[in-house]
Amino acid sequence: MERLLWKIWMGRGLLTQVLRPLAFVYGALLNFRFGLYVMGYRPQLKVPVPVIVVGNIFIGGTGKTPMVVYLVEYLRLHGWNPGVISRGYGRTKDEVLEVSANSNASEVGDEPLLIAQHTDCPMFVSRSRALAAQTLLQQHATVDLIIADDGLQHYGLGRDIEIIMFDQRGIGNGFLLPAGPLRETAKRRRDFTILNSNVEVKVDGIGDDVMRMRLIAGKARQLCVEQQERALQEFAGKSVLAAAGIGHPQRFFELLRTAGLDFESLALPDHYAFHAGVFEGRTAEIILITEKDAVKCRQIVGLKDDPRIWVVPVVAQLDEQFGPQLLKLLSEKKKHGFAPA
Repeated sequence: MERLLWKIWMGRGLLTQVLRPLAFVYGALLNFRFGLYVMGYRPQLKVPVPVIVVGNIFIGGTGKTPMVVYLVEYLRLHGWNPGVISRGYGRTKDEVLEVSANSNASEVGDEPLLIAQHTDCPMFVSRSRALAAQTLLQQHATVDLIIADDGLQHYGLGRDIEIIMFDQRGIGNGFLLPAGPLRETAKRRRDFTILNSNVEVKVDGIGDDVMRMRLIAGKARQLCVEQQERALQEFAGKSVLAAAGIGHPQRFFELLRTAGLDFESLALPDHYAFHAGVFEGRTAEIILITEKDAVKCRQIVGLKDDPRIWVVPVVAQLDEQFGPQLLKLLSEKKKHGFAPA
């Protein structure tokens, strides 16, 4: 079913045309819902600190997590004290929770846990972004800026800056769900458009004022002994399995190919629920996984002590002009007063 949907969403075949009436209905509902906030029929919370939302209109993963980590670290270097909020996809609990480096991935979500481990900044998860933001500010009075991981379509929380992430898939066939992969129209307003791509490429439909984010791979770390590090090139000539349970696994595989590795690939669903037997019967000498998957594997007996498993970390690198432009926009909004976008 998933493969069929992607085939539909990346082309304009017969099934796309059959689903287009439903896409029009979906678009009308989106406009109606947004209008309720604009006209004040549904409340929007405005917190007393600036809010930056990092999101996407293309369904699935486009690189939001490394972008959030980058923002936290960059803004800290320039005098801000950020906190992060998220829904926490796949959580088993509904209450507002603070995320720490030792949290359980099933309770807070894999991406929030990864962000907390990378940044060690105040982080809360909740189905309601507004409630998460309120709770964060109540418990961490020194936080002076909030970054929302996802939440672009959750208008219950006012925002001052919106960053929309794309990858090389662009806008697919350009249609709204279910005829296409878009949650909102490609013409939706935003302050920054970021293309997550390690190669210089022109992607149609995402806009003209586009900045690029590259993901740079670091040394692989052994899952069971994190102090053990090896350059990816050291795995050349070995039997390697690359597994990825992320929104776009091919991006991880391309990163490894760029490092010169030959491997068998195992593409898993996004937010895949890893279990002890996932690699049973695999004869590979080395198993390479993403950091997002590692936060779950570290908590599973049978995986956390498997010496074959190595984690490939990535660091986001943005075009040079992005940071200064972001700081300038924050400064201008601070001067004139923050107002919901």
